[in-house]
Amino acid sequence: MELPNTDNDRLPHSLLAAISRHGGTRNFAANTVLIHEGDVSDSIFILLSGRVKAYSAGTQGREIVLDELGPGHYVGELALDGDKRSVSIKTLEPTTCCVVQRDGLDAFLVEHPEFAGHLTRKLIRMVRRLTEQVKSLALQDVYGRVTRVLMELSDPIGDHVEQRQVRQRLTQQDIADRVGSSREMVHRVMKELAIGEYVVTDENSKLLVIRKKLPHAW
Repeated sequence: MELPNTDNDRLPHSLLAAISRHGGTRNFAANTVLIHEGDVSDSIFILLSGRVKAYSAGTQGREIVLDELGPGHYVGELALDGDKRSVSIKTLEPTTCCVVQRDGLDAFLVEHPEFAGHLTRKLIRMVRRLTEQVKSLALQDVYGRVTRVLMELSDPIGDHVEQRQVRQRLTQQDIADRVGSSREMVHRVMKELAIGEYVVTDENSKLLVIRKKLPHAW
C-alpha cells in the first residue's frame, strides 16, 4: 500500500511567511466550524497552529472524516472558483489561522507564481487520496477500511518494517468516522486485532502500536 504523504501539502516556510502578509491572523476555539459545507465564500485558511478536520455530514448528523490537518496546511482553496464549499472544516483544538480573502490571494499569486505550482500538486494528491477513499468504501469491508486507516496514520518504528506507531490518539468513534462505519463494527475489528496481538496501546504515549503485519483479511 502506498501511504499518502500529507507533509508535501504543507507550505514551505518562505511561502507561509509571504502569504501571511496578505491576510489577517485569527484565533479559534476548539470545535469551531471554520467552513460550512454548501456555503459560498472566497477565503482560505492557512493553519499557523492547532489542528482541524475536513468532514462531510449527512442529514442525520452522521459524519465521515476526510482528513486531519495541522500547521503549514491550508484549507478552503476549492472555493476559489466561486462555487459552494464542498466540505466542512472544524477545529479539533485551539487553532490560529491566517485568513486570506480572494483579492489578497490573487495579489499573492502575482508576486509568488510558485504557489500556483504548490496548489496544483496539492490538488493532484487530494484527488488521489479521495479516489483511494472512494475505492475503499466501495470495495473493502470494514476490516479492510480500518486497517487502511491504521496504516495511513502510522509511521515505522525504527528499523522494524512491520512495526508501526499511530501518530495521534484515536478513539474507536474517530476510526468509525473515517471509515464510514459504526463504532460497534470498529470495536469488533479492534478487539480481534488486540486478541491476535496485532495492535496494542503503548503504556506511556497511549498511542496504538502495530506489532506485526496486519492480515489482508479477517
